[in-house]
Amino acid sequence: MTRQENIESALQAAFHPERLFVINESHLHAGHRPPEEEGPETHMRVRIVSAAFEGMGRVARHRAINDALNAEFKDGLHALAVEAAAPGEPTRW
Repeated sequence: MTRQENIESALQAAFHPERLFVINESHLHAGHRPPEEEGPETHMRVRIVSAAFEGMGRVARHRAINDALNAEFKDGLHALAVEAAAPGEPTRW
């Protein structure tokens, strides 16, 4: 499985989202890390809507997502942009 698929699977299991998009943005960051640290899936964006986020602040949502993806960070995920919302909250996407 790719890192993107691993992230999707982990977030599905942890949050049972209504909507989930995992976007590989690694190509936008090419060249800013040493070549031996770069890879095809180092920078990802997560857009997620889940009832699990109801009553949680932005920082708590980000921490919960980072915790769910701990194994990916240990395996080389360098950066994660998070756009998390509870159902009914406005999103820009």
